[in-house]
Amino acid sequence: MSRLRAWAELLRLPALFSVPGDALAGAAAVSARPDRGTLLAVGCSLCLYEAGMALNDWADRAEDAVERPHRPLPSGRIRPPAALAAACVLTGAGLALAARAGRPALAVAVPLAATVWSYDLVLKRTAAGPGAMAAARGLDLLLGAAATAGRVRPALRPAALLGSHTLAVTAVSRQETRDGSPLAPLAALTATAVLTRLLPGRTAGVLTTALALTYATTTARPYLHAALNPSPPLTQRAVAAGIGATIPLQAALSARAGATGTALGTVALTALARRFSRRVSVT
Repeated sequence: MSRLRAWAELLRLPALFSVPGDALAGAAAVSARPDRGTLLAVGCSLCLYEAGMALNDWADRAEDAVERPHRPLPSGRIRPPAALAAACVLTGAGLALAARAGRPALAVAVPLAATVWSYDLVLKRTAAGPGAMAAARGLDLLLGAAATAGRVRPALRPAALLGSHTLAVTAVSRQETRDGSPLAPLAALTATAVLTRLLPGRTAGVLTTALALTYATTTARPYLHAALNPSPPLTQRAVAAGIGATIPLQAALSARAGATGTALGTVALTALARRFSRRVSVT
């Protein structure tokens, strides 16, 4: 059980519930019902997401030994070669699933995998880090569109909205382990307000509006607290809230496209994410 918990911590399992909504929102954006291709895209997304988590800790093992000695690698509960091997296997599995979904899906999955690896190994510590993470989320939504309908153009706008949210959360996460500046959480708070305004569009339905407000209220208070006191504990709570808010954002994007059932199914993942996050941290 202790070894399973170590892997759950390494892979940040509660964050997995924020992944399926990407592909589902992508399918909704191209006005297609989820099908076999969508499911393959979800599987690919889950694999690549977890590959990124394992690779992240492998790349940060020296830094974590100082700042996060309780993490699975520095604490010795998981060996670094095992984490790297897991990242490789999961990446291969994700690309294989994308290939099963067809050439359009694979054409999106390859740059998505490249973005994940580039972020963890090179870009994370540079100014391009948040942009790379935003690109990965946007590509993940496009993957769902490509796998379901073979086209991505109608999904570009929702991909940009989802990427903007991810950009804001990632910028805040860069100061999780030290006292930082209030600018990042303030910028994230502003981005949330703008996205909340843009989500309903001109012909907002009740469900879309409700999900947009849910998205806003999930992050508003944690971002504000982190801005008033940018300490590691409050910043980590803000990041966790930002990750959790991805789910109602995905649901709002699906509802905006008219996919009510997809939206309701996506937002239902919030309860599971909260339940598992009480046992394993998402940050």
